[in-house]
Amino acid sequence: MPPLLSLPSKIVDSVWKYRPTTSTEQLVLWVVVIFSVFYNIPFWQQTVAGYDLLAVQTWLTFATMFLVMTCLNFVVFVSFAFRPVVKPLLTLLFLIAAFVSYFTSYYGTYFDTSMLDNVLQTDINEARELLTAGLLIHLAIFFGLPTLLIWRVKITPSTWKKAIVRRLAYYLASTAILLLTIFLSYQEVSSLMRNNKQLRYLVTPGNYIVSMVQALSSQHASVNAVRLPVGEDAYINSQEGDKPTLLVIVVGETVRAANWGLNGYERQTTPKLAQQPNVINFPDVTACGTSTAVSLPCMFSLTGRANYAKSYAQQHESLLDVLTHAGIVVTWFDNQSGCKGVCEGVTTKTLSPEDYASLCQDGRCLDEALVNSLTSQVSSTSVDQVVVLHQLGNHGPSYYQRYPAAHERFVPTCTTADLAKCSRDAITNSYDNAILYTDSVLDQVIETLERQNEYASAMIYLSDHGESLGEKGLYLHGVPYAIAPDEQTHVPMAWWLSNTFSQQQGLNTECLRQIADQPASHDNLFHSVLGLLGVATDVYQQERDISQACRQSSSS
Repeated sequence: MPPLLSLPSKIVDSVWKYRPTTSTEQLVLWVVVIFSVFYNIPFWQQTVAGYDLLAVQTWLTFATMFLVMTCLNFVVFVSFAFRPVVKPLLTLLFLIAAFVSYFTSYYGTYFDTSMLDNVLQTDINEARELLTAGLLIHLAIFFGLPTLLIWRVKITPSTWKKAIVRRLAYYLASTAILLLTIFLSYQEVSSLMRNNKQLRYLVTPGNYIVSMVQALSSQHASVNAVRLPVGEDAYINSQEGDKPTLLVIVVGETVRAANWGLNGYERQTTPKLAQQPNVINFPDVTACGTSTAVSLPCMFSLTGRANYAKSYAQQHESLLDVLTHAGIVVTWFDNQSGCKGVCEGVTTKTLSPEDYASLCQDGRCLDEALVNSLTSQVSSTSVDQVVVLHQLGNHGPSYYQRYPAAHERFVPTCTTADLAKCSRDAITNSYDNAILYTDSVLDQVIETLERQNEYASAMIYLSDHGESLGEKGLYLHGVPYAIAPDEQTHVPMAWWLSNTFSQQQGLNTECLRQIADQPASHDNLFHSVLGLLGVATDVYQQERDISQACRQSSSS
């Protein structure tokens, strides 16, 4: 082979054979510097906002933040990075940082405890949708490449005395730099973090590690916890001759109020509900959280959002248990990733693709399967019942898979879970088509209830949280509530009340329509359901019951 042609192969061969030698502490230092620079781009982007990039003070602030972030990570990681385990530990950190940096960069995800709860409760179908080509490429660059490099490094062997002295020197030096930097710039840095609370959720990989510890500890605390009773004194305050009541609670998934046709959206995404004369829409409803893991247990909890705590929901019975105490048969049908503990005390049935072959594919079922389940349930017995239908709804990012082809009215659509490959218009079109399908499903629920002449029937539809579709660079949901945009906290709610139900409960529906525009929230669900069903209990709070002022029995 000519010398010039063999030169590239020699260069590659020499590069491959090159294995740098360093100490454990130096390797950790290089890794945390790489984390600070390359894995925290969303953090730096938001930190830059509002600063003059030509000002010296701006760069001093950046340098300060860089030193604090790097030294803090170093002090933490070097405490566990001993020679036998340093490479596996750094490999794990790179894996975590690669995943976190991808979702923070491309979806605007904030990793707090509630987001980690969502991650821990994600089923295999949800996880599979997130495994996009974009994610795999990102992992190859931000996990595969650095992992390969750190395993090529040789760790310098040394005596235990030298290792202790060296470790202590690095530890003291980094701690001193950290404390000195904080002391000299405390006012500016603390002001920046205080005025931009979202920044704390973007510091990678610390955001994930801290939240993971908190999420795992809360899950561990809930194991074997005994659920304390709520509303054991509940009973139905009914009149002789009343028909059995049938209330269907449809828990929507990821539907935001801004795209709900009944709320005045520019597109009519709810045409069938708009034609239902007995539907009452509530346009100003606030969710309890921005994720299913928070909103679902909270909306069925006695406490309400202001006093809600995950530990309380885990340790106390829910609204469904109160209804059971009152003698009502409660059934939960799930087309999602579970009820997050809400349905623990009642009959629960998860939709199976084997039972609804024509409506299911790839392990997911269309929400029409819930209507079939409802039909089977209500025709089997004639007693007071509450049936909860937990929808798949608009669960992202694969909005295009949430509806059949017949409901693809708005085009072009985004036909991939990798939203970075789609325009915002295409993403919105797919999302709106999914709402259009939910409208059809709710219309079918109403038709099913209208056929149940032996019941006084009603339906409540309420979404668990909203969704970001690219506004402010955010996608999906789960932003910490304190900084969450309206798109994630403002949700639709609609009630359908049969004439028999309204008459039997003494409910003035015109009065209800007049007050429907008043602000409401998930806090109202618990007590409004008790009020609508005539359930008397000491835990009932009439000020949170939306229909209380419109029931004849309450005003007489």
